[in-house]
Amino acid sequence: MTALNRRDLGLLVLRVGTGAVLAAHGAQKLFGWFGGGGIEGTTQAMEAMGFSPGRQSAVAAGLGEAGGGALLALGLATPAAGAAAAGAMAGAVSVHAPSGFFAMSGGYEYPAFLGFTAAAIGVTGAGRYSLDHATGHVLDRPWVVATAFIGTALAAAAVVGRRAQAIAAPPEQDAGPGPGQAPSASGEPEPEHGAARETEG
Repeated sequence: MTALNRRDLGLLVLRVGTGAVLAAHGAQKLFGWFGGGGIEGTTQAMEAMGFSPGRQSAVAAGLGEAGGGALLALGLATPAAGAAAAGAMAGAVSVHAPSGFFAMSGGYEYPAFLGFTAAAIGVTGAGRYSLDHATGHVLDRPWVVATAFIGTALAAAAVVGRRAQAIAAPPEQDAGPGPGQAPSASGEPEPEHGAARETEG
């Protein structure tokens, strides 16, 4: 076996293994397979973690993992697949970052590893044993690599930044009485419909 064949075989194994793990996680989010919450459960989880809008975030994360993982395993549009998967993992890293690095303490070790692996495959290419090779690398051009990773980096930065702002914002109940509300004797705002009833009377 030549060095080139060993490299291509190694890329095949790495692609299939990484892609299968990512696709399984995406299937949990999108379809509720493998004990996952499906779109509805993932939407609620996304909103609880500060991602807004929750449903669109759930669909984007699920597609990035399931679609990116499947394409990585097949070796098709590998730069876009690797970039999409890495972008989804960037969101997961932002959630786990407050717990530190190691997974045993709830840290970001696992999603960071998956993201870096997917990105490395996207930059390196799928190798000879892939659909990209079979199709003449029409979806594996240098411009595809640059476009996919720059676009994903900008999108991920925007999503993570918006989440950080949402988490840092003070809770709405701390903002004081809103329109149609007045402080009660306990200092808590009275509901607007209470004021409306008094007006009607």
